[in-house]
Amino acid sequence: MRRIMNAILPVAGLLGAGLLGAAPTAAQTYDPRYPVCIEIYTIDGRSIDCSFATIAQCAATASGQSAQCYINPYATQSRQLSPVPSPPRRSR
Repeated sequence: MRRIMNAILPVAGLLGAGLLGAAPTAAQTYDPRYPVCIEIYTIDGRSIDCSFATIAQCAATASGQSAQCYINPYATQSRQLSPVPSPPRRSR
């Protein structure tokens, strides 16, 4: 019996340490599909919602609330940036 207990205790200890070491993961706050976020402040804290296509759309939602709109720092570019074309040359 003592031999079984000596074998079980280390295994149980490892399992317990694994459970205690596992921290819950937070959901991603910034949705990279949308370029504008709103941060709303309440008595209970604050919340961030990145589901706006424009600052104007966000500002309409923020109106009358303790909130601010800002550019999503994790938004992906929907189009590739191309170099600015040079103006056409005039012939003389």
